[in-house]
Parts: sequence; structure tokens; C-alpha cells
Amino acid sequence: MSIRQDILPVTAVEDRSLAMAWRAGFGQLDGRELLAAMIWRAFPGRIALVSSFGAEAAVLLSMLADIDRHVPIIFLDTGKHFPETLTYRDVLIKRFGFSDVRNIEPDVESLRAGDPSGELWRRDPDQCCHLRKVLPLRRALAPFQAWITGRKRFHGADRAVLPTVEYVGDQVKVNPLANWTPDQVETAFRTAGLPAHPLIAEGYPSIGCATCTRRAGGGPGSRDGRWAGSDKNECGIHQPGGPRM
Repeated sequence: MSIRQDILPVTAVEDRSLAMAWRAGFGQLDGRELLAAMIWRAFPGRIALVSSFGAEAAVLLSMLADIDRHVPIIFLDTGKHFPETLTYRDVLIKRFGFSDVRNIEPDVESLRAGDPSGELWRRDPDQCCHLRKVLPLRRALAPFQAWITGRKRFHGADRAVLPTVEYVGDQVKVNPLANWTPDQVETAFRTAGLPAHPLIAEGYPSIGCATCTRRAGGGPGSRDGRWAGSDKNECGIHQPGGPRM
């Protein structure tokens, strides 16, 4: 693995120039190499992986298990997930032996004030995501200087130009699979014998909350079934104003 030795761990992400130095040092890496570099060299003890335990999640989680099973994993339990997703989460945690999985739920008082009926998703899905995903993740990420995502360019929309390392707010976001193709994801599942999310076989290529996810005809990675019938294509955690401290 080729890693620049002049890029050293620090205790805070204070400015964009520092994050850009990490991009210069590590951004040319991909997949497992990038993940290992950011966990072991750039942010030892100060990085977490955020996983939806969705359609493609097992690939990145498998890589993490090979590198360090003790890296914190954050799962946003919105209260609206498919039961199959919660079961799949438990299956993968057991398979990989992760020691620090943090099940993050929305603040009870915020839900009582902003979504007392649980039907906010029908009239204002952006605000629903804000209460159930953005705010909880903001709190969960407070102890960390960097976080890892499973986003990929082939997802399209805002993700089409996704860098492998980016700076958002005062944190670094690491996207080890940004350059991967659907074929690479499929090959990784097959080679490692990874279990598929049970809803894929039922026509869900991308899986979020049960209230806002529909079957879709798109191929692997398609997000057409997410917030179907609206212009919304992201929950908000990866958009400006997302989980900044």
C-alpha cells in the first residue's frame, strides 16, 4: 500500500486546506486501501462508519471487518425501517463480529413536538428526514473527526461527481467505493459470499425507510424507488446543512 508518510494524524479538522492535504495524500487510493489508510493513519480512534444496512452495505462492512472490527458503526434507526432491514442488520453484525454498533434513534421530545402522529413523512418528507436522520446523526458524529460512507458515483444525481475524500463542515467524509461500478459491487458480493438484503429479490434496488421506498425497475444502484413521485433524492445527511457540528 502506498501512503504518503508526511500526512500525519491530528486531533482536529480545523480547515479545508488540511482536508485537501488528506485528499492529496490518500484520495488516489480506492476501496480497501483508502479505508485502511484513513482508519489507521489519518484518524486512528476518531473515525466512524455510517451504514444504512441497505442493498449494497455488506461490501463496505466486509472490508471494515477485515481491517478493524472495533471501528464504531452508526445505524440510524428512524423508527420507519422495513423489518427486513433490521433483521439484515443483525445478520451482518453477527457475521462480521463488530464490537461497537451504535443504534441511533430520534430524540423523543423532537418527535413529540414535530411528528406526534408519525405521519410527517406524508406532508413534509424533508422535515421527517431532518428529525429522524439529520439531527440524530449530527449528535452521533460529535465525537469524531471523520466518517465513512458507502456512496458511489453510479448512484447518479449529486453523487455523480463524488470524490473519495471530501471536507464538509468541520469533518472529513471518506467514500472508499465512490469509483466502484455495479459490476464491482456484484463481484464483491459473489466472491465473498455475502448475503443479499432480502428485499432486493422483491424488486427494491435501493432501500430506505418503508414509508418512502417503493419497488423500482432500475438496475443495481438505482434510487428510483426512493421518495417516488417527488423531486427528493437524498435524505439530507449528505447535503449542505447535514450533520455539521
